[in-house]
Amino acid sequence: MTIPVLEATNISRHFGGVRALEQVDFRVFPGEICALIGDNGAGKSTLTKILSGADRPDEGVIKIDGREVVFTSPGAAQDCGISTVYQDLALAPELTPVENLFLGREQLRGGLPGRLGVLDRPAMRRKAVEQFARLGVNLRSLSVPISTLSGGQRQSVAIARAAMWAGRVIFMDEPTAALGVIQTERVLALIRQVRDAGLAVVLISHNMPQVLAIADRVEVLRLGKSVAQMPTRGLRVEDLVSAMTSGTYGRAEVTP
Repeated sequence: MTIPVLEATNISRHFGGVRALEQVDFRVFPGEICALIGDNGAGKSTLTKILSGADRPDEGVIKIDGREVVFTSPGAAQDCGISTVYQDLALAPELTPVENLFLGREQLRGGLPGRLGVLDRPAMRRKAVEQFARLGVNLRSLSVPISTLSGGQRQSVAIARAAMWAGRVIFMDEPTAALGVIQTERVLALIRQVRDAGLAVVLISHNMPQVLAIADRVEVLRLGKSVAQMPTRGLRVEDLVSAMTSGTYGRAEVTP
């Protein structure tokens, strides 16, 4: 049996008298796209923050490749190979795609220039070109401010950056929410490329047809609890809506 690359067991999180999560289980396997779905207030954002190190659970265990870990910060989660692409993308609009790819991880030149803080721009550009080519990302230019690129291209840069530094899992929060049809298809193709490169992708989305089209498996939250874990093959939109709104679809344990 394949070991989950990321597994959470009995995760609970309370805010005063509000139970945001109650004994939630979640897992994602290498090389799969797992959709995390639920109605507003189901606990998706809280669980994502916990699994990406932005928040800590009151109870529960998190494991990476079967080993228990404790995330004290987003940096700690990143050190374990977990990256997150948020809806606002967290890109620097006046920097180029290359500079955004290395934002916070800039490479310095060797010797005295490096000790003086001189960036190795040719090396960063070469690595950026390799990363974009590996994922099939075609940009209008690598030398213009990213604010001048289309929404789909900006999203592609954010995903490519996450894939470059994530060794295990990428969380993607509504990655196509503000995109047109053609841009959406390109971003979905990029997400498949990331999966095919061996990374696990967790897709948080309210777009049920899109979930069925791209996800290998779905995990459903309802009112802060896990209500279903199931492969998407053979599912209908009605099945997902039923699980999210009434929890009546049932819980299917999945073995890849």
